[in-house]
Amino acid sequence: MTIDDDVATLLEKEIRRTGQPLKQTVNQLLRSGLQQAAAPVKPRPFRVKPKKVGLPPEWTSGSVAELIEMLEGPSHR
Repeated sequence: MTIDDDVATLLEKEIRRTGQPLKQTVNQLLRSGLQQAAAPVKPRPFRVKPKKVGLPPEWTSGSVAELIEMLEGPSHR
C-alpha cells in the first residue's frame, strides 16, 4: 500500500500525539474511518420558517389577482 505524503504527515503527527506504535495507530484510524463511513448520514430535517406577510385586511375575496392589484396597483401587468 502506498500512502500519500499528506496522509503520512498526518499519521506521523497522530503517532507523536498518542505515543502508540504505527500498526496500532493505523488500525485505530482505519476502524474509526470505516465505521464513520458505514454509518448512515442523518439528513437535517427540512423546516419552513413562517413569516407574517401582512395581507391587507380589505382583501377578503381570496382572489390572488385582486391581491396583486391591491399590492402593486392596477398597472402591474
